[in-house]
Amino acid sequence: MGSLGDRMIRAAKLDASLYEEVEADRGALGQATAVVVLASVAAGFGAFAHGGVGGFLFGTIAALAGWYIWAFLTYWIGTRFLPEPQTQADYGELLRTTGFSSAPGVIRVLGVIPGLTGPVFLVASIWMLVAMVIAVRQALDYTGTLRAVGVCLIGWIVQVLILAVLLALLRTFGGGLETSKDLTDRLFMVTSI
Repeated sequence: MGSLGDRMIRAAKLDASLYEEVEADRGALGQATAVVVLASVAAGFGAFAHGGVGGFLFGTIAALAGWYIWAFLTYWIGTRFLPEPQTQADYGELLRTTGFSSAPGVIRVLGVIPGLTGPVFLVASIWMLVAMVIAVRQALDYTGTLRAVGVCLIGWIVQVLILAVLLALLRTFGGGLETSKDLTDRLFMVTSI
């Protein structure tokens, strides 16, 4: 078992062998959770400028919830709708690999710097998405990347729709979101995992 720091660096470097390693290591779920927590806390700090303590708490909790949702969606889509003949995976494998795909999200802490929140979250989101595709490809034993891109894209769209409905309900029922810009900002923060 590799150290958490080493594994995070390898995950951020998009090392496919790291994702194979954590897929097979049933004991790596704690490390994967730690990666998501670190990336979530970084997102919370990065969002602090937009929402203070509330933005920090929302960003942190939303990023953790987003991980579980997206891992489940990719597992379900990848094993039920778009499997290849050799696809064999369980939810734990997707949790471990996608958890480590959050490693690039640690840079979101730089979003606390005025004027950098949007660009930092955008770069982190793209980087994490690429890592997610690699994680899904390895966990689902796909022979190519295109199918993994499809699984991630479908899962992301479903996640965005679910979260948009939830955030709209919060706004409708007095959840403290005053404008559609607040809704858009929070949706971007949640889906940029």
